[in-house]
Amino acid sequence: MQKLIVIPTYNEKDNILNLLEQIFKIVPDIHILIVDDASPDGTGQFIDNIIEKNTFSNRLHIMHRSGKLGLGSAYIQGFTWGMEQGFEILTSMDADFSHKPEYLPQIFETMKTHDLVIASRYVKGGGVEDWGLFRRILSFGGSLYARIALLSNIHDFTGGFNCYHAQFLKKIKLSQVQSKGYCFQIEMKFRHVLLNAKIKEIPIIFPDRKLGASKMSGNIIQEAVINVLKLSLLRNKIKKQMAN
Repeated sequence: MQKLIVIPTYNEKDNILNLLEQIFKIVPDIHILIVDDASPDGTGQFIDNIIEKNTFSNRLHIMHRSGKLGLGSAYIQGFTWGMEQGFEILTSMDADFSHKPEYLPQIFETMKTHDLVIASRYVKGGGVEDWGLFRRILSFGGSLYARIALLSNIHDFTGGFNCYHAQFLKKIKLSQVQSKGYCFQIEMKFRHVLLNAKIKEIPIIFPDRKLGASKMSGNIIQEAVINVLKLSLLRNKIKKQMAN
């Protein structure tokens, strides 16, 4: 099955080439789509130059956007493009090396028998590295809050390293996904739960980024808290929408 990794970028010029080299070395048959939100550091132009030089044999693609339009919308546009191109397996991945490329073979192998694979920090064998106490509490607490509010047994609701089948992305109806920020990760998993998808969490170690700056903010946290409550209240409505 044709596989695509979608990587949103905003000021990731210091990380992106090394990341691309590692991914293509580990999974040579992969295609990668960079969705760049007009990075001031020139990430988009940097990728354009790599593509022009044909460094990765036409397996690297880029989507230029006009500015910071939200993580969720970046993935929605990226997945939509991927499905239009005929890709069957689509993976969301960060550009900062917190999502280690070495886990990709296991993820793709697990996708042979599942509909959604979550690279999880919060199942046995998983964890985080170089995080302060506040960030640990915030991340674990966010996933626990979503797990309770949405009545699900998913442990890592907030993680962004996830692998999807195109057939389920079509059932989800991406145009109806409401979350535009980091809550997008929660909503996508919740919609899979409502569709009774076969979901598997595999353990990963998640290190803090070494270069660049985190995009997390108070507004993002507030949005996630409110949106999870909305998703819980709209459970039956969302389920009906996906069934039609």
